[in-house]
Amino acid sequence: MCLLARRRGLGALPPALPLLAMLAVALSACSSGGLAKRSAYDPGKGVSASPRVAWGGSVPKGGGTYKIGAPYQISGRWYIPQEDPVYDRTGVASWYGDDFHGRKTANGEIYDMGALTAAHPTLPLPSYAHVTNMQTGRTVLVRINDRGPYAKGRIIDLSRHAAGLLGFAGQGLAHVRVRYAGRAPLDGSDHREQAFVASQPWYGPARGRRYAEQAMPHRQP
Repeated sequence: MCLLARRRGLGALPPALPLLAMLAVALSACSSGGLAKRSAYDPGKGVSASPRVAWGGSVPKGGGTYKIGAPYQISGRWYIPQEDPVYDRTGVASWYGDDFHGRKTANGEIYDMGALTAAHPTLPLPSYAHVTNMQTGRTVLVRINDRGPYAKGRIIDLSRHAAGLLGFAGQGLAHVRVRYAGRAPLDGSDHREQAFVASQPWYGPARGRRYAEQAMPHRQP
């Protein structure tokens, strides 16, 4: 909810200002993202986006560091990062897009909303996780390279592309299952994620073959 009281230091509004003008000012200060995706700054959660370092569709891959991190507190709740080989949980997934595209992630990589990546509060960075939309049955493999989300009930924040493949980018939220799938390489290669999507029957044979052909030379023996 946008707070109209956030006017301290800006002076009082003229008493003669028409009501419609007041509403226009108020609405312009509100985020249009709602619950569908994480906004650039959430004062209720105390987190914000890092400076943008890349623009356009070409975002460098990799460049980050391996990181687990110390326990930390957000909005009164403690999070304990750790490598958990048996991590398997269900909860709410959200997604983030334009506001964070081209900005540094928590481990120093650059967020690409068109890649198969995600943010998670505690799993190692970077690492892999299988994410299944419990409603559609679709599963993707994502690279976790960022921290978040911190809204109550949410367990993972997906890139826009990952949310689209899972079929909930339009709704904004989905009930998902998240399973840890091990550490990811620091070079940022996404061939493993692409190959996994190509193997899914819901993805479609034509697109699947194209993805598989692109990923085949880079698969591990």
